[in-house]
Amino acid sequence: MITIARDNPLLPELALLMERHTEAMHADTPPESMHMMDAGALATPGIDFYVMRDNGAPVGMGALKRIDGRHAEIKSMHILAEMRGRRLAWTMLEHLIAEARAAGYARMSLETGSQPGFSAARGLYERAGFTECPPFEGYTPDPNSVFMTLALD
Repeated sequence: MITIARDNPLLPELALLMERHTEAMHADTPPESMHMMDAGALATPGIDFYVMRDNGAPVGMGALKRIDGRHAEIKSMHILAEMRGRRLAWTMLEHLIAEARAAGYARMSLETGSQPGFSAARGLYERAGFTECPPFEGYTPDPNSVFMTLALD
């Protein structure tokens, strides 16, 4: 049974998720273009962190970072590689969109990689209605980044 709930990113049982996410980001992204948040950063105020579990075992994560009262950013969305192919990334994305709407956000944005290894992620976001946009909230143009946004109104 798949569940998604708000959780503490510092829990020891989430170490594998954090490790795999970090490995994936470092595999395709030069350090100067890396915008991922570690567990400590995900545990700060203004970030709602969610864990997806399959029969209690953590298999995915995602977060919403508050930019302002009307705009949130998706951060650290990751599904364990061995769990892919079950539409779990879609399930997590739908959950984050629903949470953003419930919180009153009018817009969600994200930064993802431009490299081929990120093509599945970009396709997922496009299927959900995200479109490319200019850099937002502290980001600058970067050939290794694609910025996307979705109006929730």
